[in-house]
Amino acid sequence: MRIRIEDREAIRDVINAYAHAVDRRRWDMMQNLFHDDATFGFGPVQGAWREFVEQARAIIDPCLATQHQLGQIQFGFDGEATCHTETYMTAMHTIGPGYPVPDVFPDKGVIYSAVIAGRYIDRFEHRGGQWRIAHRTGVYDWREFREVEGTDLSELPEGSDGHHDDRDPSTPVVTRWRGA
Repeated sequence: MRIRIEDREAIRDVINAYAHAVDRRRWDMMQNLFHDDATFGFGPVQGAWREFVEQARAIIDPCLATQHQLGQIQFGFDGEATCHTETYMTAMHTIGPGYPVPDVFPDKGVIYSAVIAGRYIDRFEHRGGQWRIAHRTGVYDWREFREVEGTDLSELPEGSDGHHDDRDPSTPVVTRWRGA
């Protein structure tokens, strides 16, 4: 079995692109991260990856902000075309009053931070010359809710805050994932 550093880096690129896609709401990137028949399961979000995108949008889009920080990644190659990975993550969500999916994050009537620490357990498969996710299982290790202040970025200088559209300065970085 020959495992190349390029394979590890291609897999790491997909994992990183996923976090970017969720945080910047670039849902169109997902088609280039998952195989067509891929499945997904993380808490209340279950099913085929296309179903996951719709469920995730209902959870993530109403958040005022999100940021997924990725940690260590373990690689377990099984032959040359399958790799199992475990990626530690911490996902921060800023939740506003009136949040519409209370079984995920409760509506506390105030702005608060929902922090989830967990892991992505993935099965990657190399098909058609590309590593993509064939199955993702997310697991929670812990979570907490905190009331927060200072979430309003409206007084920052122009161009110093992130956006959930092509105004975000990261747009050129992810062009290859967006099919453009």
